[in-house]
Amino acid sequence: MPSVAWIDRQYDRESGGRFAAHVVAAGKEFAHCWGDVSPVGFACVAWRLATAPHLDPGYVRLHRRVLSAECVRNEWDGSLTVQARLVAPWPEALAGDRVWQQDRGWRGWPETFGQFLQPSQEELSRVPHVRSTLSVDAPVPLGALPPVPDGPGPAMVDLAERAVTVLVREVNELLGPMLTRLEA
Repeated sequence: MPSVAWIDRQYDRESGGRFAAHVVAAGKEFAHCWGDVSPVGFACVAWRLATAPHLDPGYVRLHRRVLSAECVRNEWDGSLTVQARLVAPWPEALAGDRVWQQDRGWRGWPETFGQFLQPSQEELSRVPHVRSTLSVDAPVPLGALPPVPDGPGPAMVDLAERAVTVLVREVNELLGPMLTRLEA
């Protein structure tokens, strides 16, 4: 089964521990979490930092079909939800019968070196595109998440790394089978 998300520890080590430095530098983003009984807020911030676009490549890397994967607190009960957007093929209703295209040359997701890309403005000026995505909202079990520290300190980085490790495992368990099917 392909991994939906994985931690690139080797690159992080070779780059001088970028994630740890990023967590320490962004300590204020955790301020609302200190001493919280629920690990959700802390885990969400750690995930956001691990997948931050300016950490290119991120501490957590995502499969080429994953356009986004966010962890958010469910407003209803405070639980943790992963919200992901995945590149998908055209639905059968469009892929099976091409009459709807009316010879206009409709295209799906452009790919370069195996990566799905947004079509350029030049492409959009010449050819119409239909890009299918799946929106996934799924609850994440909290049991394995580490506790929230009482405040900033040396444990913050270790706990953030542990939270991200748990979230990577959960995201893979939730979305891995779906990704396997999309890749087939």
